[in-house]
Amino acid sequence: MRDLRAELRDIEDTGLYRRLRCTASPQGRQMEIDGRQLLSFCSNDYLGLANHPQVRDTMAKAACRWGAGSGAAHLINGHSKEHQALEEEVAEFVGRDRALLFTTGYMANLGVIAALARRGDLVLEDRLNHASLIDAGRLSGARFMRYRHGDVSDLTKRLQQRAHCGGEVVVATDGVFSMDGDLAPLADVARVCAEYGAWLVVDDAHGFGVVGRSGRGTADHFQLQSKQVPALVGTLGKAFGTAGAFVAGDDGLIEYLIQKARTYIYTTAGPPALAAATRVSLRLARDEQWRRDKLQRHLARFRLGASALGYKLMPSETPIQPIVVGDSNTAVAMSEALLGRGILVTPIRPPTVPRGTSRLRVTLSAVHEDDDVDRLLDALASIRDRLPAEV
Repeated sequence: MRDLRAELRDIEDTGLYRRLRCTASPQGRQMEIDGRQLLSFCSNDYLGLANHPQVRDTMAKAACRWGAGSGAAHLINGHSKEHQALEEEVAEFVGRDRALLFTTGYMANLGVIAALARRGDLVLEDRLNHASLIDAGRLSGARFMRYRHGDVSDLTKRLQQRAHCGGEVVVATDGVFSMDGDLAPLADVARVCAEYGAWLVVDDAHGFGVVGRSGRGTADHFQLQSKQVPALVGTLGKAFGTAGAFVAGDDGLIEYLIQKARTYIYTTAGPPALAAATRVSLRLARDEQWRRDKLQRHLARFRLGASALGYKLMPSETPIQPIVVGDSNTAVAMSEALLGRGILVTPIRPPTVPRGTSRLRVTLSAVHEDDDVDRLLDALASIRDRLPAEV
């Protein structure tokens, strides 16, 4: 048997050990975590909807009507009117024929990739895709390859090599990359996929609610239609503030997933009350443009201030603003120094990001105020001299 304790010691020695924090308050700018009041800059609640009164109250009322759980899988008797209404409203929002709900984004990605690709096929993915897409490709049974991050020329070369081999080809990419905050070159990716007859799956977990018209996502930002992005994945636990996920596409794709996506067929449906609450958050995300406008103001304020302090920022136009420090122990020490000043920004380390690119992943939210951003910048200024000169 492996010596698990020894492995754990090695993980800790290299600065890669992860520890749970216990939250005793709702999501928000100020949170009680491990018994302390902290200003949080690490949530994916980009629009500040996770604790919105209308979303919260709708969920409570819906739970009184529908109960706490769905009781069964969608295909048995767990698919409620609230689920059906949410699927229809999501499909309309993203401009697709239909949408299909999954309990998590991880399960949505596993389900759609495994349904479209099988032994003898090829899955091609951006090297910096989310772990759920990477795992989906590996577990699909198809041949799995990764192309250089955002490099359409490398993707094209790999598609050319496959052109006469037969079988299906599935290309998968994040819309907004969760650790770097940059957008995929989606228009060019869609063009080469169409040229070589490949399926394109876009996981836009961090794009929906944030980019595109009324937050309709990265495909909308690049003005791509359903035919160009046939499988569109989104999560509901980030900008929409609740939980769950969906795959949107044409009628044929959705019917096929109902028959073939094992992570849809063989799991209990999410609570109907959650679907009811998400319908409200979807409406708020769509209609309240001021939330995205406020995010953009925070983004500009943070980037200007951090750059003035000498921090090297990545080319992100989204609420995800990484500060790459390189060494894992340095990232942990920096996070702990901020924690000592009452600010929570978690360190992101391998294997979540490539070795040598450990970072602080600062995320901004519409619930933050200008003073909050300034407080973070002041704290970053106070610990700047602790970091390596090149950071």
